[in-house]
Amino acid sequence: MRKMIIPAAFLLLTVTCYGQFKKTTTPSHTKQNTQKMETTEKSAIEKLLLSYPEAINAADVAHVVSLFETDGVLMPLNAPFVQGKEQLNVTYDFLFKAVQLTIEFSIDEVIVHGDYAYARTHSKGKTLIRASGETIPVDNKELFVLHKEKGQWKIGRYMFNTNKMK
Repeated sequence: MRKMIIPAAFLLLTVTCYGQFKKTTTPSHTKQNTQKMETTEKSAIEKLLLSYPEAINAADVAHVVSLFETDGVLMPLNAPFVQGKEQLNVTYDFLFKAVQLTIEFSIDEVIVHGDYAYARTHSKGKTLIRASGETIPVDNKELFVLHKEKGQWKIGRYMFNTNKMK
């Protein structure tokens, strides 16, 4: 019986030590890879987010719509939501004929979780209403839900509202 206890104890000790060794070495390596991948993903998302105001300021409907995923949703202030590339095309075409936007985005937060991410931003600038010539200041906060579609980050859902109280 004693002969069985010693090998069993040795085996248990070996397995325990191996488990502890594995726990202390693997997470550090995995953590570095995860951090590197997260940094790469965040950079790609930030590039996408900053190309949105560029396309808006240029009134480039095709470019704006290309930033959205196939069934992307726009939830504009005081208006019904818009879903899908066709509705996005119509909406942005109408918008750019009615107004000229000059805005700058600042990214406040980007959180990545697998093939999904969300971002909080804020923007400032001005809106020129073409019909009246009136210029209105822009001071918004935005929420983006992003999705990786065919290896590329796209806007899945986009909502904004104003910081100004009426």
